[in-house]
Amino acid sequence: MKIERINLYHLRMQLRSPFETSFGRINTRDCILIEGYCDGIVGYGECVADRDPGYSYETTFTAWHILRDFLIPSILNKEIKDIPDYLYYTQSVRGHPMAKAGLEMVFWDLMGKIEKRSLKDLIGGVHDEVKVGVSIGIQKTTDHLLKQVSKYLDKGYGRVKIKIKPG
Repeated sequence: MKIERINLYHLRMQLRSPFETSFGRINTRDCILIEGYCDGIVGYGECVADRDPGYSYETTFTAWHILRDFLIPSILNKEIKDIPDYLYYTQSVRGHPMAKAGLEMVFWDLMGKIEKRSLKDLIGGVHDEVKVGVSIGIQKTTDHLLKQVSKYLDKGYGRVKIKIKPG
């Protein structure tokens, strides 16, 4: 497979409600959408680095730089046969796992579309469904937290991750 063109899009999405962690409170979520073209087929990936370096040293700004100036040039218009081949071409960039993963997602998406196979089949998955979970930010009171957890369990979420204030 030879990716001929890659576009990057910075997205900022308004959250339905503020999300608070020990790193701070946010009202928007940033990410980078990556769009790759191969023989008329379009594949997509997402770099999940956030705007600020609270959770990770990677941010949307640094990931954009690493993608644009290092990772994309290392793979663009090169014949890449599989994911280990992709990893070989990108190994010169140390760290930046979110940027690398976002670009790798483009390859998985393209491979699935080219081979007309699901991601499950490509990676040897065994389950037909993935149970979805939700993450709840720090709440003002324990009662409010319990109400939020109950609300999501009632909606069918099988996993609930909660944030708590340290100390």
